[in-house]
Amino acid sequence: MEKNLVIVESPAKAKTIEKFLGNDYQVMSSYGHIRDLKEKEFGIDVDKNYKPEYIIPDDKKKLVQELKSASKKADMVWLASDEDREGEAIAWHLYETLGLKKENSKRIAFHEITKNAILNAIENPRDININLVDAQQARRVLDRIVGFELSPVLWRKIKPALSAGRVQSVAVKLIVDREREIQNFKTESSYRVVATFVVNDKNGNTTEMPAELNTRFKTEKEANEFLENCKNAEFTIENIVTKPSKRSPAPPFTTSTLQQEAARKLGYSVSQTMRLAQRLYESGQITYMRTDSVNLSSLAINTAKDEIVNNIGEKYWKARNFHTNTKGAQEAHEAIRPTYISRTKAEGTAQEQHLYELIWKRTIASQMADAEIEKTTATIGVSSSDKKFTAVGEVIKFDGFLKVYIESKDDDNSEDDSRMLPPLKKDEKLDMKQIVAQERFSQHPPRYTEATLVHKMEELGIGRPSTYAPTITVIQNRQYVERGDKEGEKRKYKILTLKSGKITSQEKTENAGAEKGKMIPTDIGIVVNDFLQEYFPNIMSYDFTANVEKQFDLVAEGKEQWQKTIDKFYKTFHPHVEDTMKNSAKMKGERKLGIDPKSGKPVLVKIGRFGPIAQIGETNDEEKPVFASLHKNQSIETITLDEALDLFKLPREDGEFEGKTMTIAVGRFGPYIRHDGKFYSIPKTSDPMTITTEEAQAIIEAKRQQAENNKLKTFEEDAEMQVLNGRFGPYIAYKGKNYKIAKGTDPTALTYEDAKKIIESESEKPAKKTFRRAAKKK
Repeated sequence: MEKNLVIVESPAKAKTIEKFLGNDYQVMSSYGHIRDLKEKEFGIDVDKNYKPEYIIPDDKKKLVQELKSASKKADMVWLASDEDREGEAIAWHLYETLGLKKENSKRIAFHEITKNAILNAIENPRDININLVDAQQARRVLDRIVGFELSPVLWRKIKPALSAGRVQSVAVKLIVDREREIQNFKTESSYRVVATFVVNDKNGNTTEMPAELNTRFKTEKEANEFLENCKNAEFTIENIVTKPSKRSPAPPFTTSTLQQEAARKLGYSVSQTMRLAQRLYESGQITYMRTDSVNLSSLAINTAKDEIVNNIGEKYWKARNFHTNTKGAQEAHEAIRPTYISRTKAEGTAQEQHLYELIWKRTIASQMADAEIEKTTATIGVSSSDKKFTAVGEVIKFDGFLKVYIESKDDDNSEDDSRMLPPLKKDEKLDMKQIVAQERFSQHPPRYTEATLVHKMEELGIGRPSTYAPTITVIQNRQYVERGDKEGEKRKYKILTLKSGKITSQEKTENAGAEKGKMIPTDIGIVVNDFLQEYFPNIMSYDFTANVEKQFDLVAEGKEQWQKTIDKFYKTFHPHVEDTMKNSAKMKGERKLGIDPKSGKPVLVKIGRFGPIAQIGETNDEEKPVFASLHKNQSIETITLDEALDLFKLPREDGEFEGKTMTIAVGRFGPYIRHDGKFYSIPKTSDPMTITTEEAQAIIEAKRQQAENNKLKTFEEDAEMQVLNGRFGPYIAYKGKNYKIAKGTDPTALTYEDAKKIIESESEKPAKKTFRRAAKKK
């Protein structure tokens, strides 16, 4: 019998730790929290000092009995959950639920899963830090209060099944505010002037050197006048300035900087990055991945030094100690780094290996020497004007940390100066090949990506490392925000070119404003945001949300009682909720567009029960109004009258096929053809308003052929039962339902009896819980 029981929160972590401990240790997993607030109820006793009402979920009861049984048999129970507030709360819930005593239980914590770290933690146990537990409880209770009190207000005032959250609502506000900033942005044009001069390089060969004018012209007329003045002008180098500069490496990764850089360099979503980092941590390959500290231990710094000196060279090494500027940062934690810096590659999937390589390079680069840069700026005078051209060149004298790692930037549209200038002399006359004045346009602020949203939230003090990824996931799952693309618009621009004494003019077209993978608010997200902004401005305030985080930090430091923090908030918030429920008007985001020329009735758009809709007529008219759903790429805020009227042109009949009518319509998932009781999606390349009978027939035939190709097997015993190949692998389709086929099973070898067993087995599994939050009982 094992004398020691170690409890961690994940089976992967348990498996890794087991390798480092002897036969006297049994390692079990709690699979996260073993108890939580009541799921469908308020779960907080306001009258008893906001006492949380914890329960053990049904799916954890068997596990709790197993943990209780194992803990009673062990001489010592080691609570080894993660070293943060959530981990501390997991340890406390285990202590309370399992009925542990101080004399037979210890709390151990470590920020990396290595043998030395585990053994050192066992040699230096501590008590559960109740301040950290209270900080976690305060967050949980406050978020429950906000969610359960606000959600019923949204159901009544906007539409059913909506929900609100303290941090999530503010994150949506950031995205909505940015969208409106973009909509209100007025683009201004100007002419950027770049000259190309022909000079000799160091070998005496001719080369071209670009130089930009130090001003931009607002109009085509001004640009043209300047080019006219340059026809017979002389161009002379008036000044050459060479300045040395240094570039220093970025600190090692925190949670937010890892999420941002993984998005830029690897294209990972925030939640994907955290999943991969969790696996690397639990397999003992990196340190704890939820941290806002940039510290490195002395051991890590020394091992990084050995790696740099031995493999790159001593001149590339420079010891650095970074300090965190973020308020509330936990300096006791380390930055995210490899547990063994000598390991340049990770075990695991290709994605895990890519993320590990990123972490390894960033860690090594943080302990490397500065890059030494020499920047040369040549000022070129124009004899016929007081304006100047500037040529800039940059050369790396010593690459330093750049040998290993270059940090990426978001929406980096800056000009690249990383080129050498040819040998130049002051007062040297230059031969001008051409001067180009190109019309350019000011750009609206970029929409947020997941990574830049994390950066903004961190900058404003909204949330903490453990909350960034869940927050971004939640606002997308609630369909308040979508991660999608924005198509650009065709825009004309002019180019004036002075060459060989002549000025020519060209007009070209570009696709302007296209964006990919950006956070875009949905109509329902905008309406919910506007409602909360109007009636609960305090909850939506960036300062309020950041100040709450500071209050939690004070609780974690033992300087504030969590119940007092909650009480102060609740006593003003709860009455305001009740008043809003009684006295506020319903908000549907309604926007009037104009008059329908056929009926003379008003046309408006608003939020309906199932999403954004267009409406012709008033609800109180004798003749009922007609409705049409907005297309996926349309918004209540930007749709025009003509676009709204086009929605009512569908559904339309589009001829017959096989003796049955084809109907073109638009549903919640886009345009489709309805034929003989079946539905066929219309591809994005086809316009549902103009699609011909022949094109519709071709789409139906192509879809049928695709379905036939996906059909792996049918059964004579029951024609309704089919084995099909889908996006996520083979499955059984039967009577309108789909049944998963286990991995490793050959779908083509299934017999009718095999298929029936799979259907019976899948049908017996309990359905996933779905419920709507109930309002707090009075």
